[in-house]
Amino acid sequence: MPRQMRIEYPGAIYHVMSRGDQREPIFLDEGDRHDFLKTLTEACGKTGFLVHAYCLMKNHFHLVVETPEGNLAAGVRWLLSTYSNRFNHRHKRCGHLFRRSHSGQRSHSGHILTYNISMGQSASHLTILHLTPRDRRRRRMATAWRMPPVF
Repeated sequence: MPRQMRIEYPGAIYHVMSRGDQREPIFLDEGDRHDFLKTLTEACGKTGFLVHAYCLMKNHFHLVVETPEGNLAAGVRWLLSTYSNRFNHRHKRCGHLFRRSHSGQRSHSGHILTYNISMGQSASHLTILHLTPRDRRRRRMATAWRMPPVF
């Protein structure tokens, strides 16, 4: 069964998540995190994306992105393919870095809300991003690495 078509329109806000293929790491060191944020900055310049929040884990990432031009799929496709190519070149690897398509959940009625099935309650995307390392008992995977806002 094919996935449902993504609804895209100008001004929409999405929670975007993508995980490494077979849950493998997508960030091996601080250089990879820096390269990802640099690539994300370039994607914002090309697409007009406004990044409201992000969380970089060892094997996946979360973004809260606003799309003034309604171009989520094209922008995220560029981000993932460009970062994958740079990652593979840097680490002398080949093949997929990310598993299947990214996940992008649209906000409803202008609120950044999603339904958290495991907890059975609504929660804000920003809260989910903030609590991801703690809730998943993966603090060791989240680093104290920081970069000044560039979006």
